[in-house]
Amino acid sequence: MTVEQEPHRHEPLTVRVATAVQITGLSRSRLYEIIKAGELETMKVGRATLIRYDSLKKLLGL
Repeated sequence: MTVEQEPHRHEPLTVRVATAVQITGLSRSRLYEIIKAGELETMKVGRATLIRYDSLKKLLGL
């Protein structure tokens, strides 16, 4: 299969904390500890905390 034939995978730029809990299997409080330690890149949009998906993948070694 060539690059042109490969289906395009679209990854999100960010995920909410609840989604990161499902992806990682870590608890919500553990994720916030990791965020506080600066190991995950986040941003706030209104009241929502968004985690950069590439940062989450890096944490998981993917």
